[in-house]
Amino acid sequence: MNKNELLVFADENKESLDIIDSWKIIVADDEEEVHTVTKMVLKDVLFNSKNIKLLHAFSGEETKKLINENPDTAIILLDIVMENDDAGLDVIKYIRDDIKNEFVRIVIRTGQPGQAPEKDVIVNYDINDYKEKAELTSQKLFSTVIASLRSFDNFITIDNNRKGLKKIIESSNLLFNLEKKDEFSDLILSQLASLITLGNQIKFENISGFIAGTGFDGKYRIISGLGSYKKMFSNKKYYSPLPKDLSIINKIEKIDKFIHFENNWGSCFIIDKSGMKKIIYLEKKGVFTESTKYLLEILGSNIIRAYNNIILTDDIEKTQKEIFYTLGEVVETRSKETGFHVKRVAEYSKLIAEKYGLGEEEVELLKQASPLHDVGKVGIPDHILNKEGKLTREEFEIIKTHTTIGNYLFKRSRRKILQTAAIIALQHHERFNGEGYPQGLYRDNIHIYGRITCLADIFDAIGSDRIYKKAWHIEKALNYIKEQRGVIFDPDLVDIFFNNIDEILDIRKRFSEI
Repeated sequence: MNKNELLVFADENKESLDIIDSWKIIVADDEEEVHTVTKMVLKDVLFNSKNIKLLHAFSGEETKKLINENPDTAIILLDIVMENDDAGLDVIKYIRDDIKNEFVRIVIRTGQPGQAPEKDVIVNYDINDYKEKAELTSQKLFSTVIASLRSFDNFITIDNNRKGLKKIIESSNLLFNLEKKDEFSDLILSQLASLITLGNQIKFENISGFIAGTGFDGKYRIISGLGSYKKMFSNKKYYSPLPKDLSIINKIEKIDKFIHFENNWGSCFIIDKSGMKKIIYLEKKGVFTESTKYLLEILGSNIIRAYNNIILTDDIEKTQKEIFYTLGEVVETRSKETGFHVKRVAEYSKLIAEKYGLGEEEVELLKQASPLHDVGKVGIPDHILNKEGKLTREEFEIIKTHTTIGNYLFKRSRRKILQTAAIIALQHHERFNGEGYPQGLYRDNIHIYGRITCLADIFDAIGSDRIYKKAWHIEKALNYIKEQRGVIFDPDLVDIFFNNIDEILDIRKRFSEI
């Protein structure tokens, strides 16, 4: 069986930290003796390994205050006649209608049944039991309390499962809508921790965990950290070193199970489609309850599916980038130029776009599409494209058509990246002063993609050897960019270019043709 399909849990004791550490019961009665007797009867009572904590109120108003301060109260033993004849009934309305507490079990315990007959109260008020004080012996009080606690526990479990399933749906939607592995890793820990805290008295900050993954060298690195493990994780994704004393990694690998729970920790072990290993680890106070484990299993199964989708999407995107670069290089090679030109144009365009303030998606689109700026040259005859001497007017008019040819190739696509490529192909020879081609667009009428690629393309072209010229010296190239500010190039982009000239020159060096 594939380890990514195997769900096995370690043996564990039955002690758990469910919803609360003790069962809260409000004794609401204006008779001191009732409080004393109740305390005596319930002092040693345990239910599901948890004791009972009594809270005392002597009036309806005190009862309202207590339930507000303790919304996790399991039972209210409620007298009807306290500071007035209807005080208890008013409390019931307040709890159910005003503060919308549907879970607390309300047990009427009255010494004056004639004041509020059982039939009328049961029909008209949302209570769970009705007892006359005269009939409520110690044994019957014990039985009533245990039955009410069991009912409360069941209601809370059902509600927590409902909330948990809702949380799983929300988390799964978030996970399946993500497109980047880094975002995915950061989100997983927070969503799992939120699911664990749901319905429990465990604060988010008391949960710790990490995600570790192998690189191409097979060694684990911390990808994301939470709580006490957060300090292990640096800002450089996938490069945080794995502490030597983190023996839990080896233990989880040896367990060799997709989802595993043991005492106060749980883990998820994944081998993705690329063969890389991922370990998700979380620890908390107390062992995992069966309902929490069940919910984590569901979310864990969705995690592996979503993660593999991201791996597939990432692979498709990388393949797409390689195809675009290769296509750009093919065009450059046909015109006896080097493929490094399209790589440099892509990097220059990305840098300028980021500094200009374009969003992350647009920056990435521009980087991927800019290598295709000259793809229309596939339609230009070799004898014109590779002519060593000066072009005739007629030949130059033919060269200019590479912009419309490139646009024609992509404009019918509904894909954003090809729509971007269509804009760039058409407009990368437009000039800021309106004297460019093929449309003679002016200033902001030129799309920002076209203006950025124009600057990146010309800077690299004048600084590179071409069949019809030798590369310009870098000082001459930079002076030309300054001279053409507001003529060929958008002034704002030229300013960005020179404000980040060190990074520009670093790109030029890193993608050097030598």
